[in-house]
Amino acid sequence: MSVARHPRPKELEGASLEAILDKYVARFSNRKADWAAFEDAKIEGYKRAQHRFIGAGGSGKHGDAAVIPAGNFTLSIMYVEPGQGNAAHTHEVEEVFFVLKGFLDVFVEDETGKRITTRLGPWECICTPAGVIHGYENASLEPVYFQVMIGRGKPETMGYADESLFKRRDEHLKPVS
Repeated sequence: MSVARHPRPKELEGASLEAILDKYVARFSNRKADWAAFEDAKIEGYKRAQHRFIGAGGSGKHGDAAVIPAGNFTLSIMYVEPGQGNAAHTHEVEEVFFVLKGFLDVFVEDETGKRITTRLGPWECICTPAGVIHGYENASLEPVYFQVMIGRGKPETMGYADESLFKRRDEHLKPVS
């Protein structure tokens, strides 16, 4: 006989195994590519698609029923075409980029604008600490897929380093009319 050594969360007390699998399994085939997940994704050079699996990620979009509820972190898969990336930004917690397929140029920079870039290939990652300005670009000739994890179940929206983007960082959360 098996013994659970840790208690289930309150919301899962008495839940069947079927109900647990139904709520906590997410398949790529059921994910919708969100090309408007971020405010900077409207700008050429920053276009990308987020496939949410656990929580909302850095987009700040919450409430998608197909997404596994986040506890202490989020997880998404990003799809980025050549020549695209994202704007320099920070988070209040760490963020991880883990490359699955393709190549991704990631950078960190300081408040003076000094930037250092390195290229990640499949099965390589970067973990950027809270408050460190960072971002990425696909400077290769093929699309890249990579996993993004943020160390909070409901993180704040990205803190763009660019002032004009920062001022409108929540615009992508408004309903489209």
